[in-house]
Amino acid sequence: MIRKRFITVGSFDGVHLGHQALLAQLEKLSVRYQIKPLVLYFPYPPKTLLSPTPAMTVLSTPPEKKALLKKVLGNTACEELNFQLYRELTPEQFFKKVLLGKYNCGGILAGPDFTFGKNHAGNSAWLQQKCAQLNIPFEMLPYYNGPRGEKISSSLIRKTLAAGDIRAAQAMLGQPYTAQGRVITGHKLGRKLGFPTANLDINFYKLLPLGVYAVRVCVGRSWYKGICNIGYRPTVNTISAPVPLTEVHILDFNKSIYGRRIEVVFVDKMRGEVKFDGLDALKAQLSQDKQTARNILKNI
Repeated sequence: MIRKRFITVGSFDGVHLGHQALLAQLEKLSVRYQIKPLVLYFPYPPKTLLSPTPAMTVLSTPPEKKALLKKVLGNTACEELNFQLYRELTPEQFFKKVLLGKYNCGGILAGPDFTFGKNHAGNSAWLQQKCAQLNIPFEMLPYYNGPRGEKISSSLIRKTLAAGDIRAAQAMLGQPYTAQGRVITGHKLGRKLGFPTANLDINFYKLLPLGVYAVRVCVGRSWYKGICNIGYRPTVNTISAPVPLTEVHILDFNKSIYGRRIEVVFVDKMRGEVKFDGLDALKAQLSQDKQTARNILKNI
């Protein structure tokens, strides 16, 4: 039989400050009870997998989440849970078959809004009662509040990002917001305007904040300064799309990077997306955007 584990379970979308507080508490509990900690997580939030409109509903893709958890946890064990395998289990079945049966649970840490089991029938109160019956240590961590007293949650951060407030979102995340994608061939309009862009193929589920941003860009192991436009290109595009286009202009860069994966780190929002009266007006704005980006990024 595997050794007992002090377990916490969740989606951990974004691995924000509230999640980080939970994971720090898990480490403390594992020391107190002398039981190794274990983090069980869903690569995608169940709400996303069940949603009829799942596009742009996650803060972190599975690879991003895995990397963020590893950064926070260090050597602490974490393991993916396949939602499709467990979605029909009742809370009782999940508790017995998964937590006790598969992972030999010796303690549980949960947040106050944690739910599990078919139709979200189980919650922290249910777990607390069940653990008391079996004499299993249980702890519920209170909500983690931000500087303005707001309850920090993945859903609040999604709303904040969707509103374009990148700074507020990153303050709640406790780290920069990033996006990764493969560079694909676009219409090359930016090149014709003297403003070449890398068009990124971003994960369909990844939340992208609309607008124009000053960003840092990682190509291979090298970092550059740049501008990222996320939107539907209303000046030149008349076709609707299910997700916005992500275009990155890297300052002082002229290499071909088609097919490569790059990372974009958002620094600050410069403006919203605007429909211009023709390409000349667009070109003039792009020149202004370059200078604005340089001013924002000059000390980075």
